[in-house]
Amino acid sequence: MKLVELKVNEFMTVLGSDEPAPGGGSASALAAAMGISLVKMVAELTTGKKKYAEHENLIQGVLSEASRLQIELLEAIDKDTEAFNVVSAVFSMPKETEEEKAARRDAMQQALKGAAVSPYEMMETIIQALKITKKAVGKSNLNAASDLGVAALNLKSGLQGAWLNVLINLSGIKDQGFVEVYRAKGEELLKDGCELADSIYEEILTLV
Repeated sequence: MKLVELKVNEFMTVLGSDEPAPGGGSASALAAAMGISLVKMVAELTTGKKKYAEHENLIQGVLSEASRLQIELLEAIDKDTEAFNVVSAVFSMPKETEEEKAARRDAMQQALKGAAVSPYEMMETIIQALKITKKAVGKSNLNAASDLGVAALNLKSGLQGAWLNVLINLSGIKDQGFVEVYRAKGEELLKDGCELADSIYEEILTLV
């Protein structure tokens, strides 16, 4: 069964158990999914309201994008655990001969790359979610303005958590070209995303 199909209490039980996965990556995806779900909620509470008629087209766009990103971030919950499971599976590979040891090393490097790319792609999705959140600020139902602030906080948490998961996997990768590319791109996403999340939060403080 997929993690997203578990009840909340079931997910928390397995998250808090001695199982190595799900872990921080899936938890980060869940935080981000909650964030964009709040944006979707605010859009739902705004669309069709006469008071916000001048922003109807914008809010419809926010609603559409939030719906798409909600699906992507929910899928990321399982994708991160699946990537970790590939790494874990390498440990059961035979290592008796030099050939087996070499194959095991190669498999581990490939698995670690996949485990680094998964949270990196999550970061890219979260950046999109933050941009959509920003569009709704000040142009959506003011009674739900605080929810956009909470959305930004959840998305920022997901972004920072995903970055930690990128880093932990990059630390075991020997392909320095790969490491340098993803470290540089990840640092840029982290900087831009945190600044955007903070700006959303600060703007919401002026509205509540």
